[in-house]
Amino acid sequence: MTFDRKIEDAGLERGVSRLTPERIENTLKQVIEGEAGAKLKLYAETCMRCGMCSEACHYYMSHEGDPSYSPAGKVHQTLGKILRKNYKVTADEIYEMAQIAYTECNLCRRCVHFCPLGIDTGYIMSMVRRMCHKLGVTPQYIQDTAHSHSATMNQMWLKDDEWPDTLQWQEDEARDEMPNLRIPLDKEGAEIYYSVIAPEPKFRTQLIYQAAYIFNEAGVDFTMPTEPGWDNSDMCMFTGDFEMMGRLKKRHFESALDLKVKRIVMGECGHAFRSIYDQGNRWDAWEMYPIEVVHSVEFFWELFEAGKIKLREKFKEPITVHDPCNIIRGRGLMEQSRKLAHALCENVVEMTPNLEHNYCCAAGGGVINCGPPFKNVRMKGNKIKAEQLKATGVNTILAPCHNCHGGLEDLNHYYELGMDIKFFGDLIYELMEKPE
Repeated sequence: MTFDRKIEDAGLERGVSRLTPERIENTLKQVIEGEAGAKLKLYAETCMRCGMCSEACHYYMSHEGDPSYSPAGKVHQTLGKILRKNYKVTADEIYEMAQIAYTECNLCRRCVHFCPLGIDTGYIMSMVRRMCHKLGVTPQYIQDTAHSHSATMNQMWLKDDEWPDTLQWQEDEARDEMPNLRIPLDKEGAEIYYSVIAPEPKFRTQLIYQAAYIFNEAGVDFTMPTEPGWDNSDMCMFTGDFEMMGRLKKRHFESALDLKVKRIVMGECGHAFRSIYDQGNRWDAWEMYPIEVVHSVEFFWELFEAGKIKLREKFKEPITVHDPCNIIRGRGLMEQSRKLAHALCENVVEMTPNLEHNYCCAAGGGVINCGPPFKNVRMKGNKIKAEQLKATGVNTILAPCHNCHGGLEDLNHYYELGMDIKFFGDLIYELMEKPE
């Protein structure tokens, strides 16, 4: 396969300019033989190149069956090449591998469902990213976000006083509607610790307002933390900086443990949820997370089941449900997601395919965070998702994930779909009974 789609990126260019043959060989060998052990090689050696994974990939489907975009094709151009050449690959080849791993694979793991051997291409690509990170070859935009996390413990570079100020501002706003509403800060012994990603205070403060309103109306005993560690997002997990990922997750868990809360309830974000309950805790050598972690889809359904949320009316227009990779394929929240959607909406129109076979939004896996140089890669690489959405014939999408919102909004504009995108929190707040 010939790599003929190189895109210029300052971070990748700068990174490869510093490489030497010795550094490349030693680093690749250290990761594959030292960190990954037998698992990575086993996947590479057992792949039969049968092609059954190909139609699982939105990039392959959107590029008219170009084999270089298939999961097996991407492995062939990255890990396969490293092993075939016995770690002696060039700096230009590292650039190509980084572009493929960071921007042409969302780590959505849809391909695992189609592989007869259960090969996890998402894991392979994440380890290729790990090698690129250790070589210093990462796209500029996502590396900037990782640097922000390293410096401030949140991805948006919010100063320590800006976060509690935002929470107090949202409390004041919400009290105009519910005078007794509170957003308790650093409350010790609360039932739940509600955590969000840093883009919420930066760009989507209404989600904090809505969650506070829902929790107060439902009588939830909750708190929100003010100390560094409050941001549950994790681009470091996607750059391959697992050391920083572990530091972020350790601080997040510690802040919850310090407050002696019962559970962490996470806002509507997929990748952050995965990093807390599945990735960071294991890197930190916890056999299981030290405190229960619940996604807001699960928690909202619990509130409905307990009769703590009552609706004034249901959403009447037809609506379709997008299934975020990290809470559906990664956690299996299909049942809770659908029960909640049907509780809120009169007419849920399913996509084809749906549930664990739904196509990715093409924003996850850190791909949207690789920035403007690669936006067209995402748009052209997910034409199949735009076609899937259009085929539903509806005007509204329900998507419980921040990155999914970003990806679907971009597809909406690029392919002129004319669709509105909502979180579960948007619908619950809009439809719930409210005091006079």
